[in-house]
Amino acid sequence: MFQQLTIVGYLGRDPEMRFTPSGQAVTSFSVATSRSYTNNAGQKVDETTWFRVSVWGAQAESCNQYLSKGRPVLVIGRLRPDPDSGGPRIFTRNDGSSGASFEVNAINVRFLPSGGSGGYQQDMGDTAGGPEDDEIPF
Repeated sequence: MFQQLTIVGYLGRDPEMRFTPSGQAVTSFSVATSRSYTNNAGQKVDETTWFRVSVWGAQAESCNQYLSKGRPVLVIGRLRPDPDSGGPRIFTRNDGSSGASFEVNAINVRFLPSGGSGGYQQDMGDTAGGPEDDEIPF
């Protein structure tokens, strides 16, 4: 069995890099995707979905160095469900409203250009796997 998820969106905050006890780099950042549509009642609806991305090894170091809040990015990875619910991670925002984010282990991260020129600036390559979930330092 196999799953693969492709996300194109914008970083919601600056990346954070940490190291596992064995010394492997792991960088985490959030990516927001959005879409607008008109519902059956004729009203415009704006929908934003958040993904929390973990990147491992040398690719983690490059993401930490070159990415920043607001930067467009393409992430290819696998979805990691919440161990308790089997779905997205549910949280409460500072204003008291509920939110959800999907956890993704990145296989490939591409830095997209900020202008609308198309293509991508840098392909960080394929990293097979990464450490097991219990090695994540956060």
